[in-house]
Amino acid sequence: MTTPPAEILTAFEAAKGFMPRDEGIALYEAATRAARLGLPLLEVGTYCGRSTILIAEAARAAGVPALTVDHHRGSEEQQPGWEYHDPEVVDPQVGRMDTLPTFRRTLHAAGLEEHVVALVGRSPQIAAFWTTPLGLVFIDGGHTEEHANADYEGWAPQVAVGGLLVIHDVFPDPADGGRAPYLVWRRALDSGAFTEVSATDSLRVLRRVAEGV
Repeated sequence: MTTPPAEILTAFEAAKGFMPRDEGIALYEAATRAARLGLPLLEVGTYCGRSTILIAEAARAAGVPALTVDHHRGSEEQQPGWEYHDPEVVDPQVGRMDTLPTFRRTLHAAGLEEHVVALVGRSPQIAAFWTTPLGLVFIDGGHTEEHANADYEGWAPQVAVGGLLVIHDVFPDPADGGRAPYLVWRRALDSGAFTEVSATDSLRVLRRVAEGV
């Protein structure tokens, strides 16, 4: 397995976020493979940049762009009163989450600030005008069915043939987590356009083998 440089893995583990080490290494390997197509690598769901570090390093090494999409106001489960809420990323002036400053500090600490284009806005609005083929799309945004399906419908069509679609938080057993990423994963496989390459805990890597979604 292709592993990140030691300093990148250290930065990943120091960053605020939820992705475990094994899934992070699997994401880095997928990003490294996808970068060989010479196309941009795109992440949906930035949060504070933990996984962005890995995608950005793979993109930097291959000389391709790394892009990340997020409105930086937090997903449903990160709002006050929910399980994954973190008061440290609430903007006291407006009383709402704002993970953008933490994200920028994460990239600066990892030495990757110059290698990432941050697209700040809602995923469907950005996807609506996006036309550039992508070597990798990593879906890790909102986990409601509405948001997960919108991310899939907006970005999966942009994955080039031979490119990779990576989906996080895929739990076949409903007792383990939300169903929306699992249903999107099933939708991708059932389309016939994607075939599974690997599974590491809740991280699924699929390759586009035909047109369609």
